[in-house]
Amino acid sequence: MLKIGVLGAGHLGKIHIRLLLELNDLFEFVGFYDPNDDNARHAEQEFGIKRFETIDELIDQVDALDIVTPTLSHFDCASKAIKAFKHVFIEKPITETVQEAKNLISLSTEAGVKVQVGHVERFNPAFQEARPYLENPMFIETHRLAQFNPRGTDVPVVLDLMIHDIDVILSVVKSNVKNISASGVSVVSDTPDITNARIEFENGCVANLTASRISMKNMRKSRFFQKDAYISVDFLTKETEIVRMKDIEGEPDPFDVVFDPGNGKPVKKVYFDKPKIGELNAIKEELRSFHQAIVNDEEPIVNIHDGFYALHVAQQILDKMDSKTVLS
Repeated sequence: MLKIGVLGAGHLGKIHIRLLLELNDLFEFVGFYDPNDDNARHAEQEFGIKRFETIDELIDQVDALDIVTPTLSHFDCASKAIKAFKHVFIEKPITETVQEAKNLISLSTEAGVKVQVGHVERFNPAFQEARPYLENPMFIETHRLAQFNPRGTDVPVVLDLMIHDIDVILSVVKSNVKNISASGVSVVSDTPDITNARIEFENGCVANLTASRISMKNMRKSRFFQKDAYISVDFLTKETEIVRMKDIEGEPDPFDVVFDPGNGKPVKKVYFDKPKIGELNAIKEELRSFHQAIVNDEEPIVNIHDGFYALHVAQQILDKMDSKTVLS
């Protein structure tokens, strides 16, 4: 059984602790470290777990480390664990800077350890249901809107929210990024609170992303358009809608929904599907997959290179917004 510890016992850190304790058939939970006495005291009281006095003491007692700390500290925490030859799960974004992410790749390659990045939407059951139907999308539109919450405003909305959709898109579109344009506005914080970005890929696919943390309602929805198909994924309500068209041989059934493109082209039958999606906790599933990657010596589903690539694209979006500010 893998011995694991958690760095960070804030809001998200406590969720990770609870789920790791539930996964007691996979992990032996050793304890946690958090320099904040209030966070630590609440975690100790709520879960009855051991608080370590230093990061190094915790690292010494585990096989793997779950890093749920502010982004600013991700690199220092992860590099300490990797240098001690410990496997690492690290929340998104992987690091504060692209260069730090590159350095982590080098360290993890040298140490031969598994590193998984917490892009949790890959494990959302609605996306899991839609994934087999996503063959070659050529236009993607995403909206990730959140009601204002002071937690998270220390980073731009691109790194706080949009990076989820960036990772999902990069996992689906098997092509290099060709061009990026973006704009954003700071409303209640010192960094952009609402951002729109357009990502163009070499294969012709275009993705239009909108993220806001000052919305009147919450929304986490992506729409994928491809040849003869439209797939909608609602990450918030965990619903998937699939609309497909297929050529009809012979005369259509009178009850079929059909589309006649004209010009002598074959009539197509339209299929509507809204699959029933089971209840799954996406964070628990990503932690379960982290265990599987380690014990089976497999590449994590969201590996360190995925985390780097998502951060790299997010940084390009931020750079585009900065250049507009300078030019204006």
